[in-house]
Amino acid sequence: MSVCIFLAGASGAIGRRLSPLLRGNGWRLFGSTRTQDKATELEKAGVEPVVVDVLDADALRNHLYEIRPDVVIHQLTDLPYGLEASKMPAALPRNARLRDVGTRNLVAAALHAGARRLIAQSISFIYDEGAKPHREADPLLPPTHPVYGETVRGVLSLERQVTEAPIEGLVLRYGLLYGPGTGFDAPIAPGSVHVDAAAKAAELAVTRGEPGIYNVAESDGEVLCEKAIRSLGWDSAWRSGISI
Repeated sequence: MSVCIFLAGASGAIGRRLSPLLRGNGWRLFGSTRTQDKATELEKAGVEPVVVDVLDADALRNHLYEIRPDVVIHQLTDLPYGLEASKMPAALPRNARLRDVGTRNLVAAALHAGARRLIAQSISFIYDEGAKPHREADPLLPPTHPVYGETVRGVLSLERQVTEAPIEGLVLRYGLLYGPGTGFDAPIAPGSVHVDAAAKAAELAVTRGEPGIYNVAESDGEVLCEKAIRSLGWDSAWRSGISI
């Protein structure tokens, strides 16, 4: 099946592991980055680079209309490598804005370009207190939470926009990432997920799964991932074996 994909955040931790999987299926892949240096890296990796800031709604809309992707994948974050503690207070508001405004621009551009499916990265480690493992329908922390309230508001905005848009919207609630490019060699908390397995879930979601929200994490009792296992054919133990 011939598929054209626009991957927002192609130079990020998941994007770098996901791009070879998408290209390996013979799909045409465009990947976004904000800098020319990273665009050169993407081109060397066989990705058709698009230098654009997703916060620039008009530029993004024009690029996607020219590309006319079948599928848009949202893997954008704005967090420091290894979640460096000293940089997190400044990064969290930027990241929340990216989830809110960036997602709004991506949804609008995808609809204008005629895309049929939108796959977006979310997180599975902000569930509220309650019985575990957490299911997708369980409540998240309140938006008024003193530490994570801004993050929760950004996540709620992203998930609402993706699932309520007139498009096949799938949200992947990833656990805390570890593995190549993340700054962590091993799980750092319950409900983590290896970056390769996270990338594989996005690849599978291109052609599988009904619209909705999916937990994507290791089955260690923190969150329940049966929906992703059943509907996407996903396996948390999957590894790419690619050295990049």
